[in-house]
Parts: sequence; C-alpha cells; structure tokens
Amino acid sequence: MEKLALAKVYRYIEPGPVMMVSTLVEGRPNLMTMSITIVIDDNDPPLIGCGIGPWDYSYAGLRSSGECVLAIPTVELMEKVVEIGNCSGRDVDKFSQYGLTPAPAEKVDAPLVAECLVNLECRVAETSLVEKYNLFIVKVVQAWIDTQHQERRFFHHNGDGTFTVDGETIDLKAKMGKWPSYIA
Repeated sequence: MEKLALAKVYRYIEPGPVMMVSTLVEGRPNLMTMSITIVIDDNDPPLIGCGIGPWDYSYAGLRSSGECVLAIPTVELMEKVVEIGNCSGRDVDKFSQYGLTPAPAEKVDAPLVAECLVNLECRVAETSLVEKYNLFIVKVVQAWIDTQHQERRFFHHNGDGTFTVDGETIDLKAKMGKWPSYIA
C-alpha cells in the first residue's frame, strides 16, 4: 500500500453521475455542472445533498428561489456538460450556447433540460450545512424520465479530468431478498 493524498480521496468514493443543475438567476435560466451529490434519503420524497458553493453563479439562484432542477445527462452529452462546467452563467447563456432546450417544469420555476434522460424538480429542504460545507439538501418534488431516450449510460467524474461511463448491468435481484423495494 502507498499513502493516498487526502485531497484525492473523493476520486474513489464519488458515487453519483455527473448532473446539471438548472436554476433561475435574476429571472434567467442557468445551468451548472455538478458531480458532488449524495443520496440522503431514498424514500418518498427523496432527499439529495448537492455541493454548490458561492463561487458558482447558480448558488445565488438556488439561495434566492429555493428551487432547482437536477438534470441527469447521458454519455452523448458528456463533452457539452464538461464545457458547461468550464464557463460561468454570469457571462454565457448556457442553454443557447450549448444547444440545450429549457422545458417547463411542473412544480418549480427552473426549467427542465429536454435533452436529459432524467430531470428532478427540487426544492431546498435544508440549508444548515450550506455556510460551513456548501451542502444544500434538496427534496425531489417531481421526477421525469424520457422513455424514448435511446442512450441510457450515465457518466461519472473521476476527479482528475477523466470520466467513467456506465457499462454492463449485472442482475442480482434474486440476492436482494432483504430489500424487495429495490427490485421493483
């Protein structure tokens, strides 16, 4: 074994796919790329922790409105999503610049991203960890999936500019006897 720098630990435990956060900032739709997420509660409604700091333009929109959409892209959008993460909504209309379509949400004002497989409409549920850890806890109030979307593979940031793409699915449903709600 060799020592691992503590600043690189997240590269090995970051579980979720790269997402885009859609917000309204001063009435204008904005997108940011985010890979720091955690499922806090998988019940109804789901709670998700999102790492968004004051250096992110979307931070102001989320703080003021208390709403966002977590849009989960698949691998065909990977390059656009990385580019979205490398510019600021202060300077760029990201929907227009990257050819993405803002679609009306049902329960929040922030738009869905029509090109994404999954869109989660969210409201901020807890802010006590924002000041100290830049961690918003959001509650999913409406979820959407594009059943016609052909591509199903998500991608994950490795923390060093490389990404892992979901691959083969292994079916172990028969072994999940203690957790039947996870196999429905």
